[in-house]
Amino acid sequence: METSIIFIAVQILVVLFSIVLHEVAHGVAANSLGDPTAKNLGRLTLNPFKHLDPFGSVLLPLMTFFIGGFIFGYAKPVPYNPFNLRDQKYGPAKVAAAGPATNIALAVLFGLILRFLPAGAVSPQFLQLLSFIVFMNLVLAIFNLMPVPPLDGHWLVLTFVPDRFAQFKESYQRFGFFLFILFVLYGFPIVLPIVFWMFGLITGT
Repeated sequence: METSIIFIAVQILVVLFSIVLHEVAHGVAANSLGDPTAKNLGRLTLNPFKHLDPFGSVLLPLMTFFIGGFIFGYAKPVPYNPFNLRDQKYGPAKVAAAGPATNIALAVLFGLILRFLPAGAVSPQFLQLLSFIVFMNLVLAIFNLMPVPPLDGHWLVLTFVPDRFAQFKESYQRFGFFLFILFVLYGFPIVLPIVFWMFGLITGT
């Protein structure tokens, strides 16, 4: 029982720091492109307390675990001012992509460790932890890349859809909240097959 509680606590920490790295990556990308908003607010830090959202970082992970048997959450979004970016056309897409790219990089790093560890070199619990790190970071990356406001993927849509579709862009953002609720309720059957495919591709399992 004690071992189980410890492992759950470690899983929550993995989720928390994966989310923190995701948000910090947005701020680092924005700062490198000319917007110091996140830096000036002290958000370019790995200190989780600077990024905690009471609901998304604490209550939601606990709720999803006890209700659905999995852990999921989010941190406070790192603020930035797109008008400060040197690259006005592609800058917002670059900032948006930085978060998921960081999660994919973490998944690849730990996935390759998992893949090439000699058999019997570590305990089954450690292998399970590595698998969780890979899986959770892939979930965060793929979920956030979905083209649904306010997820990161919607910035890619706004960037690459031509300006002549301005009316579509306006409606797309206006109804973003409703699209997001629908996606949270029904979108995981889209996300999870991609996650499982990438997990197998990286880890070889």
